[in-house]
Amino acid sequence: MTLIRYGAGESGAGKQALPFARAVEADGWLYVSGQVAMENGEIVGGGIVAETRKAMENLVAILKEAGYGLEDVVRVGVWLDDSRDFWSFNGVYAEYFDGHPPARACVQSSMMVDCKVEIDCVAYRKK
Repeated sequence: MTLIRYGAGESGAGKQALPFARAVEADGWLYVSGQVAMENGEIVGGGIVAETRKAMENLVAILKEAGYGLEDVVRVGVWLDDSRDFWSFNGVYAEYFDGHPPARACVQSSMMVDCKVEIDCVAYRKK
């Protein structure tokens, strides 16, 4: 089995090298690391709606780089900093998966960076 690593060692907030890949592909499976609303090393402002949209855009960019699309996503994991943001988050999330929703888990959790949401996924495309 061949593994393809996307973005391993690239810099994150504060220009620190990250000890993980943005995504890893193995036999048609793509595992995308958790994405937050980060742009140029900083979390975007604007609340849960803006952060969800940016985190999803970051996720979509990694999928596209690896040759996958949202229609290939089979599972999504979501961490929300505040459970009161659930319905606002869901409204944005639904725009991206309209007609082809994947399996999903969504939990409330403290975040490692100052953000409101983190999203990861697993995608599959027969190679």
